[in-house]
Parts: sequence; C-alpha cells; structure tokens
Amino acid sequence: MIIIAERINGMFTDVKQAIADKDKKVIQELARKQTEAGASYLDVNVGTAAADQEGTMQWLVESIQETCSTPLCLDSQKPDVIAAGLKAVNADNGVILNSTPLNKKNDDEILDKFIEMANQAGPKASIIALTMDKNGVPQDTDNRVAIAAEIVSKAMEKGFATQRLFIDPIVLPVKVPNAQVQPGNILNAMEQIQYLADPAPHMTVGLSNLSQGTTERSLINRVFLAMAIPRGLDSAIADALDEKLMNVVATSEMLMDKQIYSDSFLKVYASTNR
Repeated sequence: MIIIAERINGMFTDVKQAIADKDKKVIQELARKQTEAGASYLDVNVGTAAADQEGTMQWLVESIQETCSTPLCLDSQKPDVIAAGLKAVNADNGVILNSTPLNKKNDDEILDKFIEMANQAGPKASIIALTMDKNGVPQDTDNRVAIAAEIVSKAMEKGFATQRLFIDPIVLPVKVPNAQVQPGNILNAMEQIQYLADPAPHMTVGLSNLSQGTTERSLINRVFLAMAIPRGLDSAIADALDEKLMNVVATSEMLMDKQIYSDSFLKVYASTNR
C-alpha cells in the first residue's frame, strides 16, 4: 500500500505558522515522523499559507530534503506551483505530481501539462489525476468511470505508462447532506477503474476528506480504507501518524496475501515500509 503522508500542508495550523516563520525544524520533524511511521511519500501542499506559493513550495521541498530522502508528492492544481517544486525536488528518489483534473473551464490542456512535467522530471515521476472535469466533481459511478477512462486513454496516447498514473475518484465529506451515497458510488467506480488498462493504473484517495467535520474521523477513515483496498485501492493520501490506520493497512495486506503472516506482522510491516 502506497501511503502518501498528508501532514505537510499549509491548512494545518502548525505548518502554516512554520511557513510564516520560515521555521524549517517543524517541517523537518514532520517529515521525519511520517517517514518513521511508514510513509511511502510525503505530500507537500502550500495551501493558503503563503501568497508566494511557488517560492514557498520550493522552500518546503528544500527544507524536507535537507533531512529526509523520502520521495515527495507535490500537491497543487496550479502547474506553476508544481513546476516550482520540481526545480528543487530530487526526482531520482521518485516524485508524484498531485493533482490534475481531466480538464478545467479555464484550462482545457491541464492534464497534458502535468504529463509533460512528469516526463521532463524523469521515469520515476507519476501523476495523480482526479475524476473531475470542467463540469466539476461527478456525483455518480458512471461519470467517474467515464472520466477515468478518458484520463487513461489520453495518458496512453501520449506514451505515459499507466503504472505512473494514479486515479483519484474523489471522496466527499460524508457529513454533507445527501453525501452518504457517495462512498458506495466511489467503491463501485474503483471496481471498474481497475480494469481500464493492463497493467492497471494505481488508485488513490484523499482519505481524510471523507471524515471532514465528523466526530469519529479516524474510525470512518479506517473502515472505508478496509472496504476500498479489496476494490483496487492501492494508495491513499492519509495520516501516517494514525497508528490504528496504519495497522489496518498492514492487516489488510496480510489478509490479502501481500504480506507473510507472523505473530509480529504489525512490527514487520512498519519496519519494512520505513
């Protein structure tokens, strides 16, 4: 399971303050802790923490790489911010560009731009593409799958290997009125998306979005993750510091015969994914 650790994000109070103060230690400690918890990648998101998003993205990347070699996931829908991060990132470690919709009303070629940036970054660069287009986030299974099919088709046309592509079917907060039908729609979409190509694209979600505003955030995230893994989910942007969540990942992989069982399988998983 590819865990993209979510905590280096300007939406969090401690990160926002660290960006304002240019305090590398806060960022570097988060990078270290998430890596030790088993993160495969570290998500790097300026959010609304700075007016100069491009310069701040570079500063975050440089600060992390001073102390940590964990691959990074550069998180912005603005190509210029992603490009700024790529100037500083060590792409030889691997890098994910997160994220692009199929298209936008003001930019019909945004997916092409992300593919081009990933190709320029090298063979270890991947893309997260959202099942979203100029009409917004689809509310049903069929439209999610249709957009995913267009994304996969465009990637293949451009010679971009599906193994370098992550499809995000976009989880929505379950607390929003009439949103409880969405987890089922997303699970159904996942089942179909995994058959769009051979080899299949990776599948990921912004897991914490599901529980936004709820009182049982960790529980909701854990249960959905356990439901989604058998449907093809092999990645999540999630809280790597949530030990119970990481234990669900380890247990799911063991039960699906992706990890060998032993009485200490939780410890083994944690040590082998650092």
